[in-house]
Amino acid sequence: MTIATVTFNLLMTNYFGAFLPSIPIDSLFSTQGIMVMLLVAYAGAMWMFLSSAPKVYTIMVSDLKVAQQFYEGLLDLPTADVPLQYYYNYEQTLGAGAIDPLYMSTTATNPSLGASDGLWYQLKKNTQLHVISGASLGTKSRQRHVCFDHDCLEEVLLRIQARRLRYKIRRDKPLNFLVKDYDDRVIEMAEVSN
Repeated sequence: MTIATVTFNLLMTNYFGAFLPSIPIDSLFSTQGIMVMLLVAYAGAMWMFLSSAPKVYTIMVSDLKVAQQFYEGLLDLPTADVPLQYYYNYEQTLGAGAIDPLYMSTTATNPSLGASDGLWYQLKKNTQLHVISGASLGTKSRQRHVCFDHDCLEEVLLRIQARRLRYKIRRDKPLNFLVKDYDDRVIEMAEVSN
């Protein structure tokens, strides 16, 4: 070997040895070493993708048209794009087994509907609201909006208070309150406790 080759190998071993002291340089660039580096890079990319994805709250409503008038007209929520993680359908099975039949609609839903169906709103900077149909009407034919997350309903209640709409809190835990829209329809906002 020439002196230049030996010097280069020593420099590379010392350079990588500072970061990976127990791994020889030959095994780092072997097929197995390259596969491990690719898996680490993939895991890092997935972590960055999922950590930057917006938090999504889902609310089931009894009538999407009334809900659209409520969230766009009264609460002035801007519409949002469907988050990328919903294209991969990884959050669709969360909480499905804990739905109380009292809050579910008796009408059949279309199983061919995708995750992007419904209404999408920007609630906060990195928080979105997904409004879907599926809730039953409440007592006295009230529009019912059902949510599984307490923080979601608190955010909606803060928006209602900021817009100075008439509301009445019926229960704190689980959160349940009534709000009137401009057409004097009473909308019941209910948290489903798991």
